[in-house]
Amino acid sequence: MRLDPLARSPVSRCLGLTAIAAALLGTPVAHAGTTRPPTSGAHAASSLLSQRHACASPAEGYAACLAIVDAGPRGHPLTRALAAADGLHPYGAAELQAAYRLPSARRGHGQTIAIVDAYDDPDAAADLAVYRRASHLPGCARLGCFRKVDQNGGASPPHANAGWAMEESLDLDMASAICPNCAIVLVEANSNSYRNLGIAEDEAAKLGADVISNSYAGSEFPGEIADAKNYDHPGVAITASSGDDGFGVSVPATFPAVTAVGGTSLYHSRTARGWSETAWQFAGSGCSAYIAKPRWQHDRLCSNRTVADTAAVADPDTPVAIYDTYQSDGWVAVGGTSVAAPLIAGVYALAGNARSIEPDAHLYAHQRSLFDVTSGANGLCGGSYLCTARPGYDGPTGWGTPDGIGAF
Repeated sequence: MRLDPLARSPVSRCLGLTAIAAALLGTPVAHAGTTRPPTSGAHAASSLLSQRHACASPAEGYAACLAIVDAGPRGHPLTRALAAADGLHPYGAAELQAAYRLPSARRGHGQTIAIVDAYDDPDAAADLAVYRRASHLPGCARLGCFRKVDQNGGASPPHANAGWAMEESLDLDMASAICPNCAIVLVEANSNSYRNLGIAEDEAAKLGADVISNSYAGSEFPGEIADAKNYDHPGVAITASSGDDGFGVSVPATFPAVTAVGGTSLYHSRTARGWSETAWQFAGSGCSAYIAKPRWQHDRLCSNRTVADTAAVADPDTPVAIYDTYQSDGWVAVGGTSVAAPLIAGVYALAGNARSIEPDAHLYAHQRSLFDVTSGANGLCGGSYLCTARPGYDGPTGWGTPDGIGAF
């Protein structure tokens, strides 16, 4: 359980119930002023609110989902009324598309995004339908754009788990928000072991996914290289969250064929873009202990694989709105690099290039098509780029966040 010490601006705090409800429903909100990171201060309702991880810390060889839920004093996810009382303004689909200048309405046809998670979300299809309808996205019932399978491609779901169900709702909603014209397949692993998650990853590729999103992480361990093969499918873009524990790296984001996705805090601003970003203080980054450096990385302080490659919004204090009803209250404000991985997966799908390019090499060669994040840090590393955002490449945000689809 962790509280971000950064405050929302006074403008954000006085948005009121109408703006919160609009955001939760994916409707753009007209802002009266600028929302930007403050220089000091505590959360508007820090005495009443907390943020909780949806999944417990994992043992070696296992992964935890990375959703972080804005919660009330008893640990329950924030309802719309509680979110309004706190002054949170969870971002909807239209705002995310605008922040990253994405051609979501026009592109993505014929692309398939696979979401790999552990355990079952019994309400996945119904909850996704509510999110898409509220966000004014085309419905999957009409398009036939959603299906759910077990880790072997069958129809025998594993047992349900509320934490992972929250994660699955988050992943499905973010993929839909960014690429509403994409088909989405949810592959549910039997457990959160890397063995079962790896089987599910391979199955996602077999099912024809163009992009695979992984919003989970665990600590590095000496035998992790054996699992890297499950996350290497030429012609498929694979994204993985960089982690939510600050400076330090995790699996599978360290794997060489994976796009490691870091996290930012995303704010409205009066800039030409209309948005500003800083590195989120708990996004993972750093130097792998076991995975060799890919040929397309050339940073000088890490002789092995460096995390991350790119980034997107992840801060629970600048959260997204999702819809989840499995042992949950419906509309929920959520953060974590779990937001960023499916968001970037959606951008890859919008670009539609994964079959013909080497995704990470392409990303590194087209860094000018990214918003460079130049402020913020996620830990102590002597002030180096491994934990400190700066112009150009840095660990917490990679080369930056999407400015359209050119880098993908």
